[in-house]
Amino acid sequence: MEDRLDAAKEAAARAAVERYVRPGCRLALGTGSTAAHAVRAVRGLRPPQPFDCVASSRETEELARSLGLGVRPLRADDRFDLMIDGADEVDPNLDLTKGGGGALLREKLLARLSSRLIVIVDATKLVGALGQRSPIPIEVVPYCRPVLEHDLSRGGFTVRRRTGSTGAPLVTENGNEILDLSPSSGIPEPAALDRELRSHIGVVETGLFVGLAERVVVGELDGGVRELVRSTSPSRIRRPSA
Repeated sequence: MEDRLDAAKEAAARAAVERYVRPGCRLALGTGSTAAHAVRAVRGLRPPQPFDCVASSRETEELARSLGLGVRPLRADDRFDLMIDGADEVDPNLDLTKGGGGALLREKLLARLSSRLIVIVDATKLVGALGQRSPIPIEVVPYCRPVLEHDLSRGGFTVRRRTGSTGAPLVTENGNEILDLSPSSGIPEPAALDRELRSHIGVVETGLFVGLAERVVVGELDGGVRELVRSTSPSRIRRPSA
């Protein structure tokens, strides 16, 4: 089963790259196993193309560099033509749960700086409502974490502090920690929950990506690929007009 899931992720990544990556475009690179397939697919384009790339994590940056893709630091005035990234969940409105790889803050920033966010997933990531398959991650200031754990537990979530391979609390590349929130049922209004969570002092960012994905490329377990398209335009940060 794991092999079939990985093949579905790879099929979605290859399809997205072949359909939407154009020579010379400015690329934002996501994080995680599915996003890694997209990085490899970009490198595998023939003939090889130069791209202006920024990565959302050291993991992705190291993979891209190992494959010969140039990756640079984020600049103050950066905007990107395209971001291709995975997701932990996708609901019928193409709202997402992301952050399983721990890079949710940087991924959300790059998504908002991109003209197009193309999401690649295997079919098991499609859900009727966010929170049904995966917890909702939030990146938090370590000092505030005990209070947030207490308050969010009282608010109806099962709260788990994410740990690393050694069992110690996972520290993000921004120096913060991650709490994974499991709701008692699916989330009917992700935008409202995103606003409510971010209203807590100490919450830096949430893994709810609402209104950002333009389309989702889905790899099926039978080897096929299909696309889901948002019916309304995603929200973006636009470069100011001259």
